[in-house]
Amino acid sequence: MSRDGRFYSTKSLNKLSIRKMIKPPSLIKGDAIGLVAPARQVSEAEMQAAINIFKQRGYRPVVGQHLYDAEHQFAGSDDVRTADMQQMIENPEIKAIVAARGGYGCVRLVDKLNFDPLLACPKWLVGYSDLTVFHSHFSRIGLQSLHASMPINFAENSPESLQSLFDAMEGQTIHYQWPTASLNRSGKAVGPLVGGNLSVLYSLLGSRSFPDTRNCILFLEDLDEYLYHIDRMMMALKRAGALQNLSGLIVGGLHKMHDNNIPFGKSAEEIIHQAVDEYGFPVAFGFPAGHQTDNRALVLGAEVKMSVGGDVICQFL
Repeated sequence: MSRDGRFYSTKSLNKLSIRKMIKPPSLIKGDAIGLVAPARQVSEAEMQAAINIFKQRGYRPVVGQHLYDAEHQFAGSDDVRTADMQQMIENPEIKAIVAARGGYGCVRLVDKLNFDPLLACPKWLVGYSDLTVFHSHFSRIGLQSLHASMPINFAENSPESLQSLFDAMEGQTIHYQWPTASLNRSGKAVGPLVGGNLSVLYSLLGSRSFPDTRNCILFLEDLDEYLYHIDRMMMALKRAGALQNLSGLIVGGLHKMHDNNIPFGKSAEEIIHQAVDEYGFPVAFGFPAGHQTDNRALVLGAEVKMSVGGDVICQFL
């Protein structure tokens, strides 16, 4: 523990440019899956469908002690949410930690948690949206994690979305192919996959949790943003040097965007395309992941081979 009372992994902080990430062991039937709510509050009713699905798949869902707590919009205080996360990290019976939902709140916990036990005994962390905080931090300390659907969405997710989550946790080969888009830029790339929610990544700029994007394939998705703010965030990433040395870019869902009375003049996809126009790496829009029913799992930290041509092909190595 540091002098200011927070946990700073000495192993973690020295790893500023890790390219061989630790992959957690594959799940087997009967394994325990820990359910936590590190951000917004969730109700028991909202979790029931997911709990049933985990049981039907042969797993043992373990509910965090404070999963159903509530303090304003949060799932309890920072302290209880941290305690639930830490308990799941340290419990050797738990083989995967699945966040119930996103919202906002993970950044309030990340500096309070001790992740060192995961370096010795890795386990999957699963979620998206606000969970980008943890995914990005894990990329810095050398751990793979799963950008995938969360229990709050299970009842409405596509079958392909849920199957991809279990395939990833169970160690199946992940391979995606989807149609090309007009704004795509052809080419091939190989590199570790990093990224997640654009707004959350933007909020991490300058912190020790922002991912090292050099020679990586960056994934971006977002929801419910003003178009000018998409431009602001992309300009911030660009000025920070986070885009210029990418190996490739994959863009997922960009939904429910807003505009002002005087239109910005570009779609979210066009804004991102323009921000990376001067670089030569391949770019692929339209990947089925993000805030949508078809939210396919992505293994962040894994090596990915990407080919953008008539179709887009992504293979996890």
